[in-house]
Amino acid sequence: MSTIDPVIWFFLFGLLAGVLKSELRLPSQIYDFVSMLLLITIGLKGGVELANQPFATLIPQILVVMAAGFLLPLLVFPVLLYLGKLNRADAASIAAHYGSVSVGTFAVAVAFMSSQNIEYEQHMALFVVILEVPAILVGIVLAKGLSKNTQWANVGHEVMLGKGVMFLMGGLFIGWLSGPSGVESISPLFFDLFKGVLALFLLEMGLITASQLSSLKRYGFFLLSFGIITPICFSVIGALVGLGLSLSVGGVAILATLFASASYIAVPAAMRISVPEANPTLSLTASLGITFPFNILIGIPIYYWLASTLHASLI
Repeated sequence: MSTIDPVIWFFLFGLLAGVLKSELRLPSQIYDFVSMLLLITIGLKGGVELANQPFATLIPQILVVMAAGFLLPLLVFPVLLYLGKLNRADAASIAAHYGSVSVGTFAVAVAFMSSQNIEYEQHMALFVVILEVPAILVGIVLAKGLSKNTQWANVGHEVMLGKGVMFLMGGLFIGWLSGPSGVESISPLFFDLFKGVLALFLLEMGLITASQLSSLKRYGFFLLSFGIITPICFSVIGALVGLGLSLSVGGVAILATLFASASYIAVPAAMRISVPEANPTLSLTASLGITFPFNILIGIPIYYWLASTLHASLI
């Protein structure tokens, strides 16, 4: 029997259906509902864990992770600008995507840890929210400088009040205020069905990924290389940061996965408002067409192996 997690088969099924140009599609209302459940569940799990420990103890970790969120896009921007020979707007936009995070990738990483009975710090969901914002701000500044024409109010509204961040933050606060006993009554919907919801989400993501693959013919070898090498390099940084924060092996692996992931929801929306001259096809081809499938099919087990190896040798 196959050892591949069933949720991965759902992604591959959607990818195959998309490549074959099947009429298979999830109704948009179903996809929105599945996405909402996924985000709230991730937030709830993180919030319940926050209720079990003093928030003040997490402040050093929050500050370190936030600083990394500002640093990551700065590392890849010169590569995109000079090696990739992209214009400034496109280089800044892609850098912002890779400095931010993918909630879908995080959900698959959580499912992987659960299936392997690997323990990890549940407050990792908080880091998902924290890593969304800094890269967007850096990307805008890289593209335009500190321009007075930048619509910062609109960007702030899109980033902080967009439905993705709101669902995550809402789940975090509800889980935090309710505690473990308080969420028991809603656990059948949110916790027990998590992997089923994730499977449907990944089915649709497979279809969307297939729609981005045609762009590889146009933009070629650089995007393919960048979309694979960057997450590997960033995962090493994430693993080292996790070790520095004294996280468990599972926690190090998930932080490495977060660093290795690339946004395809929050950042595209923010870039559309602030850097409309950037080509969204380039960013989505790299983040969704290359890095997302690489991470969920190959990357996450590699990042866990990396975390285990570094943890055993350095701690």
